[in-house]
This record gives sequence, C-alpha cells and structure tokens, in this order.
Amino acid sequence: MSIFTQLIDMLHGSLWDKLILFSLPLAFTAFLEQLFNIADVMILGQYLGKDAVAAVGTNFPLIIMFICLFIGLSLGSNVVIAQCIGAKRHQEANDAVHASWLLAVISGFALAILGQFVTQPFLDILKVPPHIASLSDAYLQTYLWSMPAISLYNFEAAMFRSRGDTQTPLIGLALSVILNFTLNIWFVQAFTDGVFGVALATVISISVSALVLLVKLKRAPDVLHLSFRKLHIHPPLMKEIIRIGWPAALQGMVFCISNLLIQEVINRLGPDAMAASSISTSIELCVYCLINAFGQAGTTFISQNYGARNILRCLEITKWALILNLVFTTVTSILVLIFAHQIIYVFNDDPSVVHLTIQRMWFVVLLEPIQAIIDVYAGAMRGYGFSMMPAMLTLLGICGVRIVWLYTIFEWNPTFEWLMATYPVSWGVTGGMLVILYKYFIRHLPRE
Repeated sequence: MSIFTQLIDMLHGSLWDKLILFSLPLAFTAFLEQLFNIADVMILGQYLGKDAVAAVGTNFPLIIMFICLFIGLSLGSNVVIAQCIGAKRHQEANDAVHASWLLAVISGFALAILGQFVTQPFLDILKVPPHIASLSDAYLQTYLWSMPAISLYNFEAAMFRSRGDTQTPLIGLALSVILNFTLNIWFVQAFTDGVFGVALATVISISVSALVLLVKLKRAPDVLHLSFRKLHIHPPLMKEIIRIGWPAALQGMVFCISNLLIQEVINRLGPDAMAASSISTSIELCVYCLINAFGQAGTTFISQNYGARNILRCLEITKWALILNLVFTTVTSILVLIFAHQIIYVFNDDPSVVHLTIQRMWFVVLLEPIQAIIDVYAGAMRGYGFSMMPAMLTLLGICGVRIVWLYTIFEWNPTFEWLMATYPVSWGVTGGMLVILYKYFIRHLPRE
C-alpha cells in the first residue's frame, strides 16, 4: 500500500504509537494551514512594513473564527463517518460522505457572501486606526472568497481522517503552501496594493488543495468514493452531522469571539502592540496545531471504537491522548520560547515590536499546554456524540472569564501584561470544568 493511502487501524492493537502516527501528520497539516496566514504576515512585514502586518493581524480573529466554523462542522462529519465505519455500516458511511460534501459547499458559499457585509462593521467595532483599516478591508474582502475552498478542504480532510488517513490531506495542503508562498512574493510586487495581492494568492492556493482532495475522493474505491450523481442531503445524516459539528464549531468560535474583545483593547495600545500580537498569534497557532491534533485524534479513535461498542478502549484512548498531548505541547512550547528572538526576527525586527511579542509569548505560549486539557476532554465527549454540553462550558469558561477579566482586573491595572494574563486564567477555569463534566459523563456511560 502506498504512503498516499496508508491507513491506521484504530480498532485493534496498541494505542500510544497509533495516536502519534495519526496526530503528527494532522498537526503538520494544521501547521501548513497556518502557514497561509504566516506567509502573508512574513511577506508583508518584509516588503511593506509593520502597518501592513498590523492590518492583516487585525483580521486574524475573524478569519480564524470562520475557519473554526468549518473545522467544527467537519468534525461532525468525522464522527458520523467514523462511527459508521466502526459499526461496519458502509453504505451509511458513504451517504454521510455525500451529505458532508454538500454541507461544505453550501456553508462555504454562504459565509463568503455573508462575510462581505460584515467586514466594515467588524473593523469599526475593533476601532482599527483609519490608515490601517483601509489595508485590513482590502485584505479581508479578498480573503473571504477563499471560504468555499477552505470549507471543502476541511470537510474533505475530515472524511479521509475518519478512516485513519491523515497523509492524503497533508500532501494536498503541502502543494498549496508551496504555491501560496511563490504567489505571495510575485503578487506583492505585481499589484499596486500588495495586501490585495497576498490575499489573492491565498484564494488561489487553498482552492488547489480542495481540488486535490476532491480528485482523490472521486477515485477512492471504498466508502469514501464521491460521485456527483449520488449527491443528496440525506436529512437524518445531515441532522446528525450538524448536531455533533455545530457545538464543536461553536466551541472554536467562542475562543475567537473572546479574542475579538481582546483585540479591540490591543488596538487601543497602538500599532506596535497590534503588530506584536499579530506575530505572537501566528506563533501561538502553530503550537496549538499540536494540541488540536491530539484532540482530534482522540475524537476520531473514540468515534470508531464507540461505533464498535468497545467502551474500555475508548477510555484508554482518552488517557493516552491527554498524556501525549501534554508531553508534545510542553516540549514544543519550551523550544519556541528558547528560540523566540530568532523566530520573531523572521517577521519583524522593530525593537518595540519584538519586546511586546516576547511579553505576550511568556503568558500565552508557555502556558498553552493547559489547552490540551480542554481539547482532549471536549474531543473525547464529542467522539461519543456528546457535543453540546462541552461547547456550553467552553462558552462560559472562555468568554465569561475573559469578559469579566477585561472589565475588572484589567480596568484596575490596564497594562499589556495584565491583558495577556486573561488567556491562561480562562484556560484553567474552562479545563477544570471540562474535567468535572467528563468524569460525570463517563460514570453514566454504559460499559456494554
């Protein structure tokens, strides 16, 4: 069997090594997804300066929120297809593939159109300085037309992962990243508006990755085979995909909504703070790729084993996913901090920007492993099909704590450091609540 179609057997054998084999390509895929935005920041920082970097960074919370919507909804597809495969309901799994692909197309185009009407209100709410707002608007208006491709890619990747294949999505995205970096350098010089140029490069490149996976699905010989003639909504399956996926999407979007509140405060602190947060956010998201990968691995493995009704193995999966997530993420966070200056200089070497970026990284990157608890336990419950309650607790823990923090602690001491402290505090509160919920859920889960 070629590496392009190598599968992982989630139902039998040891777990820790298979979780690593599944998670690392998934983490690298997520890292490559972040490279689309990182490449934009790097190229603009080198060619156009910190105002362009600040303009793109201002859009990150909204862009990430849209992407989280697609990732969350696609997790619904991942769970439903994986449970069907585990239960050996192969026709139902194939029906779920077709329903998922239709959902990806509909949601992608809907968000691309809707987004065009929210860009200016979004910038007004964040109080972006006028000279940066015009650049932000140009970038965002163009970037939004990549939404259908981003939606398709994430749903298609979830389909492959549901059967244990994390390599095909990785290869498809790797081709797009190379294309994106090449087009970025070309377009930033070819277009008078360099910000528009790098956004256009992203639209073209991510469309290529979605097309690559579509071709692989149409050629798939098993339950993943996609035929346009068989496209159908399949209401019961579509309802189940949305039931599981929507809370997951909401959970990811909650993080972004709370970050929008923080971004509005950062924008008041000036271009240096905005640029520093843009750079640090890019780095933080790369670390989060590992956290999310092990969380998704737990979700997928549990989905298949729950479909096969092997509950004891599901419990082992959660244990190993948490241990591995904490180890890999902690080591990565420490390495990033050790080489922080070298990494930051790739983006921008302004002394004030570098200083503020380092400050933020000590609060966020160093303590980011706390998020592993959130992703693993929420992902585990999602694998069983229990998705809404973890999302609600995340809403309360992340958004609630950060709103309270901004209007109490930060108001008493309005410094950059105290603003950044809201991240680990909100993670800790949310993680604690999810541990309690998980233990309650497992106690009431039938073992047969």
